[in-house]
Amino acid sequence: MRKEALFYTRLENKRVQCNLCPHRCILANGKMGICRVRKNVDGKLLALNYGWISSCSFDPVEKKPLYHFYPGQPVLSIGSVGCNLRCRFCQNDTISQTGVEGYNGLTRADPTQVADLALSRSNNIGVAYTYNEPLVGFEFMMDVAVEVHRRGAKNVLVTNGFIEPEPLDQLLAVTDAFSIDLKGFTEAFYRQYTSSSLAPVKKTLERIVASGRHLEVVHLIIPKANDNPVDFQRMVSWIRTTLGRETVLHLSRYFPCYQMTTPATPVSTIEAFAAIAREKLDYVYCGNVPNSTGQDTLCPVCNHRLIRRNGYSTGLTGLGPGAVCQRCGHKIPVIMP
Repeated sequence: MRKEALFYTRLENKRVQCNLCPHRCILANGKMGICRVRKNVDGKLLALNYGWISSCSFDPVEKKPLYHFYPGQPVLSIGSVGCNLRCRFCQNDTISQTGVEGYNGLTRADPTQVADLALSRSNNIGVAYTYNEPLVGFEFMMDVAVEVHRRGAKNVLVTNGFIEPEPLDQLLAVTDAFSIDLKGFTEAFYRQYTSSSLAPVKKTLERIVASGRHLEVVHLIIPKANDNPVDFQRMVSWIRTTLGRETVLHLSRYFPCYQMTTPATPVSTIEAFAAIAREKLDYVYCGNVPNSTGQDTLCPVCNHRLIRRNGYSTGLTGLGPGAVCQRCGHKIPVIMP
């Protein structure tokens, strides 16, 4: 199904300008946006990926990753194709760096079918939009999210945050939790490694915090690309000052993928950067680090272990009713089942 896209302007000579993300692509008739899924057809911008699903599974919410949002619960996770970034280190390039015609594993679905599936499992919290970049499937995501909310379930958005304010505001009305990739903290890194820019992502993060929606930030550390300790310290300081010291930060190991062959990030680097971050932030986690206690949630006041994690297995060992530390009573910013 080809659906007319939202957020675009008609120009002369059947050209259009897409206003969904900061690229603001100007497209001649027959041309595709950088996302590979929004196309100008006779002066009308179409969302070619509407209703096309590349991946669908019930995942632990921790896999998004979200550690402070319904811990231990599953969420129906769906993805499509396309992305508005060109990350050289992309881990899902087979679906993100292609369009509808370039991927053979697509299946059709409508918003009601997705919501039906989400609610077919009794303990499932809702739907997560993930795998590729869900923002470029804005129209389908919004239709599903509205239906999911209508039925009393939750919406989770896993995204690069590269979006314009007006569509973001529409998403804020129907999204309960965000997992945002903050891929680096210099404009040079964003230009060289993602073909985008940092400033709009920072604005997205600020807007989410101002809305009161749940937010967790993910930062992939790549050797010789974004592992400068000075830049990292600047990022952590900005998070504390602008987003708040209780902002959840996930530090993830990079592994060679797509166009990059740099060796994997040493575990020691992740642990060292986590130590830096914990000087200013209360909840810092080490991702992709096997057997690490850096995945557990500790009370920032008394250091009591509140949530124990082993991979995607989660135990609420020290967190009491109302999300308080059972030892000292400190209120923890965790949204409980």
